[in-house]
Parts: sequence; structure tokens; C-alpha cells
Amino acid sequence: MMRGVERDPASPPDRRRELDAVRAVVVVGLVLFHAALVFDARDDFYVKNAETTELTTFVVAPVVVCAMPLLFAIAGIGAWHSVRSRGAGGFVRERMLRIGVPLLVALVLLLPFPQFLRARSEGTWTGSYLAFWPRFFDVRLEPGDFPFVLDGEHFETGHLWFLVMLLTWAVVLAVLVRLVPDDVARRTRGRLAQAVGARGAVLAPAVVVGVVCALHELEEGFAAWSRWGYLLFFLGGLVLASDARFRAAVRRYAGLVGVGVFAVGMVLFLGPAGEVDAFTGRGAGAVAFRFLYGVAGWCWVLALLGLLDRWGARRRTPSADPAAPGALGVASAHRGDAVAHGPWRRRAWAYLGAAMLPLYVLHQPVVVAVAYPVVGWDLPAPAKYAVIVAVSFGVLLAVYDLLVRRTRITRVLLGMRA
Repeated sequence: MMRGVERDPASPPDRRRELDAVRAVVVVGLVLFHAALVFDARDDFYVKNAETTELTTFVVAPVVVCAMPLLFAIAGIGAWHSVRSRGAGGFVRERMLRIGVPLLVALVLLLPFPQFLRARSEGTWTGSYLAFWPRFFDVRLEPGDFPFVLDGEHFETGHLWFLVMLLTWAVVLAVLVRLVPDDVARRTRGRLAQAVGARGAVLAPAVVVGVVCALHELEEGFAAWSRWGYLLFFLGGLVLASDARFRAAVRRYAGLVGVGVFAVGMVLFLGPAGEVDAFTGRGAGAVAFRFLYGVAGWCWVLALLGLLDRWGARRRTPSADPAAPGALGVASAHRGDAVAHGPWRRRAWAYLGAAMLPLYVLHQPVVVAVAYPVVGWDLPAPAKYAVIVAVSFGVLLAVYDLLVRRTRITRVLLGMRA
């Protein structure tokens, strides 16, 4: 018997197209962001341009505070419906296939290449890629860095830390589902759903997120967030999807709170927190900055989920079942989409939704490979950036469309449905 989440295999949820749009925006943004790191003065990116700038930090700060937390919250939303339809064991098996397989493939075939180009650009390696490849897997065990328990001179999970965490949190969720009895889970959700009816109560978890960020640290390698903060966003998405009353509590004013808190945090970052390492320092200014950063992240994610909720509801037809797992669950009904948008748009949404994971897995090695020769060109930095972005997008789309999506084996290896 499934425990902790009552199973409902008879009514599988429909897919939310607005959440696919968010994933697409984030993946596109990651290409733009990682191309910008080639020119960033602070970041130790794989390939660096001779001319750098500190502008990137301030341009991307408002995005970094909510982009990856939003993806974890969306993953939690999907996890709720997946666990209900598949059960805990089926959910873990599906996650292993859809996330674990592309993670393993990328670890073997893709992730050594950026490190190889880093070593070449730094002059620490002059041999071939085939000679470098086994050095990438010279690893040691680091249990204290959970869930990243393998480390080495060249070994890394690179940009796929997101998949490592997502897979780990999925296993954590499955264990919780097994341990928590159904009746306890229902009563707890019911009490929480009644509690969020109070004005502003849905923002209370922001304090918990803020405390976690303040006491742990913000890890630059993980998009300037705490790994445990990501777990809270994942679980938060799970809870929000579990009851319509949670959806009703997600209001626009959360965004206003987030903007205000983030503004104060940036003042600290530019002032007393900036005098030390604001991400890891233990001074009062740094700790206060991280606390406000976590609070702002939770508020902004709620605000964005609320906006997506309303946008998705407007795009759904009246025939969609209002009692179905709604706006924060999985998305508009397929029949409603067919009426509202027509076949060509449905095909576009299907193409877009299926492409996101393969493009995410592929994007950073492609950006690094494109940037490696471009940084040596005699061009202004803005022109180099434009070339890197344009060529990277072209290569990514060509590789996905011609080499990934057209065969069964490559689809499975990159996390798509066969």
C-alpha cells in the first residue's frame, strides 16, 4: 500500500503548458548566461576572454534569485502528480530513467570536454582529448559533500548539478511517502491548507528558507543558492500542488514583498556584506544578506507561480474541469488546448516541452566549445558574445533535431520518451 500520498491512477493529470514555457525561458536564459560568463571578471568559467567585466553579476542578480528555485518548485509540482499516479516505487523508476540515464550519459560523453578545454586554455594540458578523458574519472569519495559524493582534480557534475539534486530529492520524497501514513498526510495537508487562509500565511516558509540560506551558505557553483534551499523549494512545490486552497493563497503581493526584501538585500551586498564574502561569510552583514536573499527567493517564486496560475487559467477553455489538478498541478487540459490553439500550436508546444531536458543537458558543453576559438578572435567583446550566443543556439537546435529526437535510442539516452 502506498503511504503518505494517496494514489489516484485513474485520473492522470494533464500537462501545464505554461510550465513548459518557464522551462524554455530558463534554458534559453542559461545559454545567454553561460555565454556571458566567458566575459565575467568574477566567475572561473572554463574559457575566459582576455577582456572581462563585472557587469554580469548585477545584470543577472534579479534572475538568479528566482530562476533555479522556480525550476525546483515546478519539479515538486510534477512530482506530486507523478507519485499519485505511479506510486513511490514507480516514481523513482521513472526518475531514474528520465533523469538518471541522461545524467550518466552526459557524465561519460559530455562533461569531460569542458574540463579538457579549460586545461588547454590554462596551459596545464597539451595532450589529446582521448588521453585526458580517463583523468576526468580519477575520483575520491567525499561523503560530507552530499549529494555530490565524488570529487577529483578534473571530475565534476558541471551544469548537471541540477539533475543530481533533482534525482536525490526524488528519492528523499519517495522515502517520505513510504514512511508517512496516508491519514497523517491528509490531516497535515488539511491543517496547512486551512492555515494559509490567513493573510500572508503562505509567505511564512520564506523565513525558513531565509534561515537555511543564512546558516548554510550560498554556493556559487549551484547558481548562488544553498542546496538545502533547493530541497525546500522542491518540497514547497509538492505541497502547493496538493490542495487547491494552496493555489488560491498564492497572490501577487508576494512579488511586492520579494522586490522590497531583495532591494534591502542588495544594499547590504553592495555595503557591509560586500566587504567580505557575502555568500559564505559569517559577519552580521553577510548573514543578514543571505537571510533576505532566501526570503526574496521564496516570495518571488510564489509570485511567479501565481502569475502562471492565472495565465494558464485564462488560456484554458471553460470545458476544462475546474476540480482537476489545477493551476499549480500540471497544466491545461489537452482538449482545451486543442480548442483554443489549433493543431500547429499544439505541435509547437509538444516540440518545445520535449526538447527542454536534452537542450539543458547539451547546452554548456556546446557553449564552451563554441567560445573556445571565438575568444581568440580580434573582435570587441560584445561582438564575440553575439557570435557565441548565435552559433550555440544554432548548434544546439541542429544537434537536438537531427541527432537526438529522430531515433529511439538517442531519445532514451537524453531523457525523452521513446
